[in-house]
Amino acid sequence: MEAVNNFVGTLNGILFSNYTVYALLFTGALFTFWSIFGQYRALTHGVSVVRGKYDDKDDPGAINHFQALSAALSATVGLGNIAGVAVAVALGGPGAVLWMWVIGILGMALKMTEVTQSMLYRNTDDPDNPHGGPMFVVKEGFKEWGLGPIGAIIGGIFVITLLISALTGGNMFQAWSVADITFTYFQVPQGVTGIVLTVVVGLVIIGGIKRIGSVAGKIVPVMCIIYMLAAFVVLGVNAGEIPAMLGLIVKSGLPSFLGGESPDATGAFLGGTFGYAAMWGIKRALFSSEAGQGSSPIAHSAAKTDEPVREGVVAGLEPFIDTIVVCTLTALVILSSGAYNREAEAAFDSVSQVQVVQATNNDGPIENTWTLEDTTLPRMTQDARRIRKTGENDAGWRDGETVFVVVEADVDSNTGRDLRKITGSVKKSENEAGQTVFTVAWGTLVSEAVPTFRPNEEGDPDLGIYGDYAGASLTAYAFDRNFPGLGKWLVTFAAWLFAVSTMISWSYYGEQGVYYLFGWIGDKGIKPVVLLYKLIYCLLILLTTLLAMPLFTASDGTKQAFIANDHQLDMWTTLGLGVMLVANIPIMLIFGFKAMSAYHTYFRHMKSGEDMPHEAPPIEDVVEGKDVE
Repeated sequence: MEAVNNFVGTLNGILFSNYTVYALLFTGALFTFWSIFGQYRALTHGVSVVRGKYDDKDDPGAINHFQALSAALSATVGLGNIAGVAVAVALGGPGAVLWMWVIGILGMALKMTEVTQSMLYRNTDDPDNPHGGPMFVVKEGFKEWGLGPIGAIIGGIFVITLLISALTGGNMFQAWSVADITFTYFQVPQGVTGIVLTVVVGLVIIGGIKRIGSVAGKIVPVMCIIYMLAAFVVLGVNAGEIPAMLGLIVKSGLPSFLGGESPDATGAFLGGTFGYAAMWGIKRALFSSEAGQGSSPIAHSAAKTDEPVREGVVAGLEPFIDTIVVCTLTALVILSSGAYNREAEAAFDSVSQVQVVQATNNDGPIENTWTLEDTTLPRMTQDARRIRKTGENDAGWRDGETVFVVVEADVDSNTGRDLRKITGSVKKSENEAGQTVFTVAWGTLVSEAVPTFRPNEEGDPDLGIYGDYAGASLTAYAFDRNFPGLGKWLVTFAAWLFAVSTMISWSYYGEQGVYYLFGWIGDKGIKPVVLLYKLIYCLLILLTTLLAMPLFTASDGTKQAFIANDHQLDMWTTLGLGVMLVANIPIMLIFGFKAMSAYHTYFRHMKSGEDMPHEAPPIEDVVEGKDVE
């Protein structure tokens, strides 16, 4: 497992290098100026299109603009907004949010461009089942230049990256997060969650894009409204903290030469440099909004329209809804509630209760590798038990949860500080007297310097024990800090809805990739191939929850220490995101002139009054897709 982690980590470092980020920022800025700030068009004309004022049942396509937007949003407004934002804030700090905003604004221009490109080159041979996406853009675009075979090969490369992303970030990450939070709060075995998810997702994706669009059109508005209302309630309680948090976001997200300053490392937050905060904000915003990734154009290509740009401006709404609105609400809840730099949930009374020792294996001591002696956990503080709604006589801990202590060791280049974590897994058992006790099997830390507990404000060793909330669990904890029990139910419910909606949309993305690769064998021949893909897609849900949950055994062979951490949670999603970005950015740049030419021509016609909107149909007809039946 360690070898796989190291390989994927190295590959991610190459795919998601600074150059990839710079290229994406440049591309977003390029199309922002080229479209003369087309973000405005998305927020105005795009809303009218979604409302159904331009829907026409005679146009080619399978679903209306609202359902196409919902299908695309169901893949973006999801666990990236709950778990991804939490990971960004927990690791990068408040400054990560500023860079999420930057990507949100630039992402609107990226989405408009890539979707317009795909609409220009989509395959409508079957008007009720169109096919589109960057793979068709590069294939048909190169064919116009007499380079069809080259375009087909490049399109195939993109499809491979698409399938990697669909199976990892669009599927496995979703299953992991739902299983994690359901186990954390309800102790439901991960395998049970996997079985339920497999059945639900399977029943939906068998019905194809029309059923996916119908389900997404109902789920997305409901889940967004419920989640946003709950966030506003928490922010209302912490209203006095919001101005300071906004200031902290900006200050922490700027480089020092612009007046920026790294946030203090307090409580569970170990600090983060400007570059670390920016990278986490960009990565999580990209994963959440999928801007520039080339996935959303596949869903939008199913829309009923004969105007490519019209669907492009609809797509521009996605990053605004996803990143500027929903992600920001999540971040503010985590920051204003104090969840990101939370206090310890318990503390050892003295150093004698917890000792830093050198890790060993069958061959003896391991050089520069440290751990803690397995220890019995003290009772949680009163406030920690209040947040968890723990009974008065209970210790407050949960079997299998992950905790950590903070030590001073080698400097972490990501944070610029010498603060490090030693993480362990809580285990529930009974002592000889029949009493319930909670112990910790500690993991290891590699450091040339011998770790020592960091000093607290009084100068004494900080022996605090912190809950290591990963992803969605941190967001749930943030809600619970103000309304104990709210996070448990709200975030679990939202995680299920968000995950299912994301997984069904990404299954369709992968399905279109399979169609591209094997479409040459004909409709009859490709049906069993698509069915096999859907079966594999569903099977991976089970494998993730049963076998591949980011729980690992200590590689030194000293103990069965099962540890889940934010870095593992991010590793596989970054792989899928990185490969698609590297493949799609060149496609966007090569054919950007086609999209921008169509964009400016379309709005010249709109300005001259050549294409006037009709009266908006009833909203229920738009949601159901009846206005285009």
